[in-house]
Amino acid sequence: MSDAIKHECAVALLVLRTRGAVDGATKLSLLLEKQHNRGQDGAGAVTLSLCPELGRPAYTELKSASDSPLADLLGMIARRRKMDESIFLGHLRYATYGKGDVGFCHPFVHKSARLSRMLFLAGNFNLTNTRELFDAYVRMGKFPESEADGYLICEWLASTMLQVEMEGEKDRGRILVEALKRLLPKLDGAFTLCGMTGDGWSFAVRDSHGIRPGFCLVNHDVAVVASERPAIQAAFNCRTEDVAELQPGVALLISPTGVVDHARILPEAERRSCVFERIYFSRANDADIHRERLALGGALAKPVLRAIDYDLPHTFFSYIPNSAQIAFHGMLQALWTEGLAEGRPVRFGQIAVKDAKFRTFIADAAARREFYQHVYDVTYGLVTPGVDTLVVLDDSIVRGNTMKNAILPMLDRLGPKRIIIASSAPPILFPDCYGIDMSTLGELVAFRALVNLAGRDTITKDTDLRQLVARFSTEEIAAEVARLITPADMKAKVDVVFQTVADMHAACPTSAGDWCFTGNYPTPGGTRVLARALENYLADRDGRSY
Repeated sequence: MSDAIKHECAVALLVLRTRGAVDGATKLSLLLEKQHNRGQDGAGAVTLSLCPELGRPAYTELKSASDSPLADLLGMIARRRKMDESIFLGHLRYATYGKGDVGFCHPFVHKSARLSRMLFLAGNFNLTNTRELFDAYVRMGKFPESEADGYLICEWLASTMLQVEMEGEKDRGRILVEALKRLLPKLDGAFTLCGMTGDGWSFAVRDSHGIRPGFCLVNHDVAVVASERPAIQAAFNCRTEDVAELQPGVALLISPTGVVDHARILPEAERRSCVFERIYFSRANDADIHRERLALGGALAKPVLRAIDYDLPHTFFSYIPNSAQIAFHGMLQALWTEGLAEGRPVRFGQIAVKDAKFRTFIADAAARREFYQHVYDVTYGLVTPGVDTLVVLDDSIVRGNTMKNAILPMLDRLGPKRIIIASSAPPILFPDCYGIDMSTLGELVAFRALVNLAGRDTITKDTDLRQLVARFSTEEIAAEVARLITPADMKAKVDVVFQTVADMHAACPTSAGDWCFTGNYPTPGGTRVLARALENYLADRDGRSY
């Protein structure tokens, strides 16, 4: 994706079921490093000993919110490892909520002089009702020391566990399960939570719709949970089929002695795993995601051919690095294997190369805009100026700012007659509030296109946006998006081809969470966020809508 947006976080939980079977500190570091795409703003870890020495802490807490938080954290883990540690909890953070300082970094710690009442919590989540939860917690007579949502969940869970204990329950596992059953139904949103107690109970649980991802490996030596399956495979050299998906609403429980159990915490609900995460954010070295992105690209082959009027000899195909690469391969495969090219050669290559080291450090605004256009390098000599159509595949078009200000001006320097931006995702018309921070309607270029088509004066706070979207075809929205992202001095004609919702679902059959494209939210909080986002847009207010 060309636009920079905030994304989900990553969790990693490792329990050594056999003491000394693996180097836990090294494995935790690998789990975090293999999920580095999920956290640029902060990193943290807690390591716990099941046999702590009296007079010394039972756990080690390490956190960083520097410019390179993961590198800092891995260095701290390497320097401060202890041989008697048995449980490891790590987290990578993208700051969709709160400030980018160490106080907002997970894991959160509820301290107590009694190990059984000590709690550590990390999560990949976004809630739509954090303010309501905060107020309810205060009404209980509590004094929260932070507004961070992770802190609030940790403290509330610890308080609920104490309440269950005071009611007479003695079994530590049942105390944890009952506390989760009482607290988690109060959360509206998406979550994968991992936690552990000071006396060695560990757990992992997802929301009932399975919106956020979670995977686990359990064998004789370890129990492992992570946000992405390939991270577990890389760290433990296991097969794809060895790593199971955490079942939504069902807690994975690990006792201090390593006994693994499961307990249903939330009622069963429709599976609504986030499809946008599959299209864009999750790493494509997961076998299923790789196949899905190939299928997404393959589904674009026919509409792209129609857009170029089947003129393959005068068309050059490329993509925006790096997340669109697999979908691009899928489009090429479809052109060849499905006979769409009809034996004609398909010209393709890498036109855009992202300069990861580039920094726009110049203070002068005009000069900074000039430098911004060079965030991507281009490959010259592949496109015939004035003759060729250049088809460039991107995984999605969210705000369109980078496309308009950097990518299209860069591609225009190559002199193509026409540029077609093909998006492997449908137009993003609705806000997201479940992890990817896209809650401001006015920033979504497809929504702005919709407003232009319908007329701003026809939209009120009572407008049903889903019905409004149904009035216009995907092609009409694509044409207006193309107009909005075309720079004023652009020489080449710009067109946009969007994936259809139907083809997206066919390519990603296990991920029905399509609210960004359809407005079909899985929780009541999502619908409330849409209403607030529309009110904010009409009042010209910026900021998050939840």
